[in-house]
Amino acid sequence: MEQRFTFDGVAKLYNNARPLYPEELFDDVIAFAGISDTDKLLEIGCGTGQATQGFARRGLSILALDPGEELIAVARKGLKEFAKVRFVQTTFEAWPGEVGAFKLIAAAQSFHWVSPELRFAKTAAQLAPDGTLAVFGNVPMPPEPPFAEKFADIHARHAPQLSGPPAEAWYLPDGPFAELLRQSEYFEAPAQHCYRWSRKHTAQSYTALLRTLSGYRLLPRKELEALLSAIADAINANGGAFELRYETHLYLARRSDAV
Repeated sequence: MEQRFTFDGVAKLYNNARPLYPEELFDDVIAFAGISDTDKLLEIGCGTGQATQGFARRGLSILALDPGEELIAVARKGLKEFAKVRFVQTTFEAWPGEVGAFKLIAAAQSFHWVSPELRFAKTAAQLAPDGTLAVFGNVPMPPEPPFAEKFADIHARHAPQLSGPPAEAWYLPDGPFAELLRQSEYFEAPAQHCYRWSRKHTAQSYTALLRTLSGYRLLPRKELEALLSAIADAINANGGAFELRYETHLYLARRSDAV
Protein backbone atom coordinates (compact mmCIF):
# COMPACT_ATOMS: atom_id res chain seq x y z
CA MET A 1 0.00 0.00 0.00
CA GLU A 2 1.24 3.50 -0.86
CA GLN A 3 1.81 5.65 2.22
CA ARG A 4 -0.73 8.22 1.11
CA PHE A 5 -3.50 5.59 1.19
CA THR A 6 -2.87 4.58 4.81
CA PHE A 7 -4.99 7.35 6.35
CA ASP A 8 -8.36 5.98 5.25
CA GLY A 9 -8.21 3.17 7.81
CA VAL A 10 -8.17 5.65 10.70
CA ALA A 11 -10.45 8.35 9.28
CA LYS A 12 -12.36 9.13 12.49
CA LEU A 13 -9.20 9.10 14.61
CA TYR A 14 -7.50 11.29 11.99
CA ASN A 15 -10.31 13.83 12.23
CA ASN A 16 -10.15 13.94 16.03
CA ALA A 17 -6.39 13.73 16.57
CA ARG A 18 -4.89 15.88 13.82
CA PRO A 19 -4.31 19.55 14.65
CA LEU A 20 -6.31 22.20 12.81
CA TYR A 21 -4.90 25.19 10.93
CA PRO A 22 -4.70 28.78 12.22
CA GLU A 23 -7.77 30.81 11.32
CA GLU A 24 -5.70 33.76 10.09
CA LEU A 25 -4.16 31.48 7.45
CA PHE A 26 -7.47 31.25 5.58
CA ASP A 27 -7.90 35.02 5.64
CA ASP A 28 -4.36 35.47 4.29
CA VAL A 29 -5.00 32.99 1.47
CA ILE A 30 -8.24 34.69 0.45
CA ALA A 31 -6.70 38.15 0.57
CA PHE A 32 -3.72 37.11 -1.58
CA ALA A 33 -5.83 35.22 -4.10
CA GLY A 34 -8.52 37.91 -4.31
CA ILE A 35 -11.11 35.14 -4.31
CA SER A 36 -14.82 35.82 -3.81
CA ASP A 37 -17.87 33.63 -3.26
CA THR A 38 -18.46 33.56 -7.01
CA ASP A 39 -15.06 31.98 -7.72
CA LYS A 40 -14.18 28.28 -7.53
CA LEU A 41 -11.63 26.65 -5.22
CA LEU A 42 -10.09 23.23 -5.83
CA GLU A 43 -8.72 21.39 -2.79
CA ILE A 44 -6.23 18.58 -3.35
CA GLY A 45 -6.29 15.86 -0.69
CA CYS A 46 -9.00 17.20 1.59
CA GLY A 47 -8.80 14.30 4.08
CA THR A 48 -11.57 14.68 6.64
CA GLY A 49 -12.22 18.28 5.61
CA GLN A 50 -10.30 20.13 8.31
CA ALA A 51 -8.96 22.79 5.95
CA THR A 52 -12.09 22.57 3.79
CA GLN A 53 -14.12 23.86 6.72
CA GLY A 54 -11.89 26.92 7.05
CA PHE A 55 -12.64 27.89 3.45
CA ALA A 56 -16.30 26.80 3.56
CA ARG A 57 -17.00 29.02 6.57
CA ARG A 58 -15.91 31.94 4.41
CA GLY A 59 -18.55 31.18 1.80
CA LEU A 60 -16.36 29.72 -0.94
CA SER A 61 -17.45 27.29 -3.64
CA ILE A 62 -15.20 24.24 -3.24
CA LEU A 63 -14.45 21.07 -5.16
CA ALA A 64 -12.57 18.79 -2.74
CA LEU A 65 -10.67 15.70 -3.90
CA ASP A 66 -9.43 12.77 -1.84
CA PRO A 67 -8.83 9.08 -2.62
CA GLY A 68 -10.04 7.85 0.78
CA GLU A 69 -13.62 6.58 0.96
CA GLU A 70 -13.82 6.81 4.75
CA LEU A 71 -12.04 10.17 4.82
CA ILE A 72 -14.54 11.58 2.33
CA ALA A 73 -17.43 10.16 4.37
CA VAL A 74 -16.21 11.95 7.51
CA ALA A 75 -15.69 15.16 5.52
CA ARG A 76 -19.17 15.03 3.99
CA LYS A 77 -20.74 14.57 7.41
CA GLY A 78 -18.76 17.42 8.93
CA LEU A 79 -19.56 19.83 6.09
CA LYS A 80 -23.14 18.82 5.33
CA GLU A 81 -24.38 22.33 6.13
CA PHE A 82 -22.26 23.84 3.36
CA ALA A 83 -24.15 23.47 0.09
CA LYS A 84 -21.31 24.96 -1.99
CA VAL A 85 -18.86 22.16 -1.12
CA ARG A 86 -18.64 19.15 -3.43
CA PHE A 87 -16.50 16.06 -2.82
CA VAL A 88 -15.02 13.65 -5.36
CA GLN A 89 -13.27 10.44 -4.32
CA THR A 90 -10.14 10.36 -6.48
CA THR A 91 -6.47 11.12 -6.49
CA PHE A 92 -5.47 14.39 -8.10
CA GLU A 93 -3.50 12.41 -10.68
CA ALA A 94 -6.56 10.36 -11.75
CA TRP A 95 -8.98 13.30 -11.70
CA PRO A 96 -9.73 14.38 -15.32
CA GLY A 97 -9.42 18.07 -14.51
CA GLU A 98 -11.30 21.29 -15.27
CA VAL A 99 -8.76 23.35 -17.16
CA GLY A 100 -8.69 27.03 -16.24
CA ALA A 101 -11.71 26.74 -13.95
CA PHE A 102 -10.28 27.67 -10.56
CA LYS A 103 -9.27 30.97 -9.00
CA LEU A 104 -7.55 29.10 -6.16
CA ILE A 105 -6.07 25.64 -5.63
CA ALA A 106 -5.29 24.67 -2.04
CA ALA A 107 -3.40 21.69 -0.65
CA ALA A 108 -3.24 21.26 3.13
CA GLN A 109 -0.67 18.74 4.33
CA SER A 110 -1.14 16.83 1.06
CA PHE A 111 0.98 18.30 -1.73
CA HIS A 112 3.99 16.08 -0.97
CA TRP A 113 1.86 13.09 -1.98
CA VAL A 114 1.18 14.42 -5.49
CA SER A 115 3.24 12.90 -8.28
CA PRO A 116 6.26 15.18 -8.96
CA GLU A 117 5.61 15.01 -12.71
CA LEU A 118 2.13 16.52 -12.28
CA ARG A 119 2.54 18.51 -9.08
CA PHE A 120 3.04 21.92 -10.67
CA ALA A 121 2.09 21.33 -14.31
CA LYS A 122 -1.39 19.98 -13.64
CA THR A 123 -2.21 22.46 -10.88
CA ALA A 124 -1.18 25.39 -13.07
CA ALA A 125 -3.36 24.04 -15.92
CA GLN A 126 -6.47 24.03 -13.71
CA LEU A 127 -5.96 27.63 -12.61
CA ALA A 128 -7.44 30.70 -14.25
CA PRO A 129 -4.79 33.09 -15.66
CA ASP A 130 -4.73 35.10 -12.41
CA GLY A 131 -5.15 32.01 -10.21
CA THR A 132 -3.23 31.18 -7.04
CA LEU A 133 -1.74 28.01 -5.60
CA ALA A 134 -1.83 27.81 -1.77
CA VAL A 135 0.16 25.02 -0.14
CA PHE A 136 0.44 24.70 3.63
CA GLY A 137 1.37 22.26 6.34
CA ASN A 138 1.69 21.97 10.12
CA VAL A 139 5.24 21.17 11.20
CA PRO A 140 5.80 19.93 14.78
CA MET A 141 8.87 21.38 16.45
CA PRO A 142 11.15 19.31 18.73
CA PRO A 143 9.56 18.96 22.18
CA GLU A 144 11.13 20.65 25.19
CA PRO A 145 13.40 18.62 27.48
CA PRO A 146 13.20 15.95 28.66
CA PHE A 147 10.74 14.77 26.02
CA ALA A 148 12.87 15.28 22.90
CA GLU A 149 15.66 13.10 24.27
CA LYS A 150 13.31 10.45 25.64
CA PHE A 151 11.29 10.22 22.42
CA ALA A 152 14.48 9.99 20.35
CA ASP A 153 15.77 7.15 22.53
CA ILE A 154 12.46 5.29 22.30
CA HIS A 155 12.39 5.59 18.52
CA ALA A 156 16.00 4.45 18.25
CA ARG A 157 15.10 1.30 20.20
CA HIS A 158 11.69 0.49 18.72
CA ALA A 159 11.52 2.08 15.25
CA PRO A 160 14.88 3.52 14.12
CA GLN A 161 13.48 4.04 10.63
CA LEU A 162 11.27 6.80 12.08
CA SER A 163 14.15 8.64 13.74
CA GLY A 164 15.22 12.03 12.43
CA PRO A 165 13.21 15.02 11.21
CA PRO A 166 9.44 14.51 10.82
CA ALA A 167 8.01 14.05 7.34
CA GLU A 168 6.24 17.39 7.76
CA ALA A 169 9.65 19.12 7.62
CA TRP A 170 9.08 19.04 3.84
CA TYR A 171 7.11 22.29 4.37
CA LEU A 172 9.82 24.20 6.25
CA PRO A 173 11.39 27.20 4.45
CA ASP A 174 14.64 25.26 4.14
CA GLY A 175 12.83 22.06 3.17
CA PRO A 176 12.41 20.63 -0.34
CA PHE A 177 9.06 22.17 -1.23
CA ALA A 178 10.03 25.84 -0.96
CA GLU A 179 12.91 25.36 -3.38
CA LEU A 180 10.85 23.26 -5.78
CA LEU A 181 8.20 25.98 -5.93
CA ARG A 182 10.79 28.72 -6.46
CA GLN A 183 12.30 26.75 -9.34
CA SER A 184 8.98 25.95 -11.00
CA GLU A 185 8.37 27.55 -14.37
CA TYR A 186 4.62 27.29 -13.80
CA PHE A 187 4.41 29.78 -10.92
CA GLU A 188 5.70 33.20 -10.03
CA ALA A 189 7.94 33.79 -7.01
CA PRO A 190 6.02 32.66 -3.92
CA ALA A 191 5.05 34.55 -0.79
CA GLN A 192 5.55 32.69 2.47
CA HIS A 193 3.85 32.99 5.88
CA CYS A 194 4.67 31.30 9.16
CA TYR A 195 2.19 30.88 12.03
CA ARG A 196 3.53 29.75 15.40
CA TRP A 197 1.31 28.11 18.00
CA SER A 198 1.29 25.19 20.41
CA ARG A 199 -0.92 22.34 21.55
CA LYS A 200 -0.94 20.52 24.88
CA HIS A 201 -0.72 16.74 24.63
CA THR A 202 -1.43 13.98 27.10
CA ALA A 203 -0.13 10.45 26.58
CA GLN A 204 -3.48 9.52 25.07
CA SER A 205 -3.77 12.45 22.67
CA TYR A 206 -0.15 12.23 21.51
CA THR A 207 -0.20 8.49 20.81
CA ALA A 208 -3.54 8.96 19.02
CA LEU A 209 -1.89 11.58 16.81
CA LEU A 210 1.03 9.26 16.04
CA ARG A 211 -1.40 6.51 15.02
CA THR A 212 -2.59 8.77 12.17
CA LEU A 213 0.88 9.38 10.69
CA SER A 214 1.71 7.32 7.62
CA GLY A 215 5.11 6.14 8.81
CA TYR A 216 3.59 4.76 12.00
CA ARG A 217 0.66 3.26 10.08
CA LEU A 218 3.11 1.11 8.12
CA LEU A 219 4.79 -0.38 11.20
CA PRO A 220 3.92 -3.98 12.11
CA ARG A 221 1.25 -3.96 14.82
CA LYS A 222 3.52 -5.42 17.52
CA GLU A 223 6.26 -2.84 16.87
CA LEU A 224 3.75 0.01 16.79
CA GLU A 225 2.14 -0.94 20.08
CA ALA A 226 5.52 -1.34 21.82
CA LEU A 227 6.63 2.05 20.52
CA LEU A 228 3.45 3.87 21.53
CA SER A 229 3.38 2.19 24.93
CA ALA A 230 6.92 3.36 25.64
CA ILE A 231 6.07 6.91 24.54
CA ALA A 232 2.96 6.95 26.73
CA ASP A 233 4.98 5.70 29.71
CA ALA A 234 7.57 8.45 29.17
CA ILE A 235 4.87 11.14 29.11
CA ASN A 236 3.13 9.79 32.20
CA ALA A 237 6.43 9.52 34.05
CA ASN A 238 7.19 13.18 33.35
CA GLY A 239 4.09 15.05 34.45
CA GLY A 240 1.51 13.37 32.23
CA ALA A 241 1.43 16.09 29.58
CA PHE A 242 3.64 18.34 27.48
CA GLU A 243 3.34 21.33 25.18
CA LEU A 244 4.14 20.63 21.53
CA ARG A 245 5.06 23.68 19.50
CA TYR A 246 4.06 23.93 15.86
CA GLU A 247 4.87 26.09 12.88
CA THR A 248 2.34 26.23 10.08
CA HIS A 249 4.01 27.24 6.83
CA LEU A 250 1.96 28.68 3.99
CA TYR A 251 3.19 29.25 0.44
CA LEU A 252 1.23 31.38 -2.03
CA ALA A 253 2.14 31.62 -5.70
CA ARG A 254 0.30 32.99 -8.71
CA ARG A 255 0.21 31.11 -11.96
CA SER A 256 2.92 32.23 -14.34
CA ASP A 257 1.89 34.12 -17.46
CA ALA A 258 4.13 31.75 -19.40
CA VAL A 259 1.77 28.81 -18.80
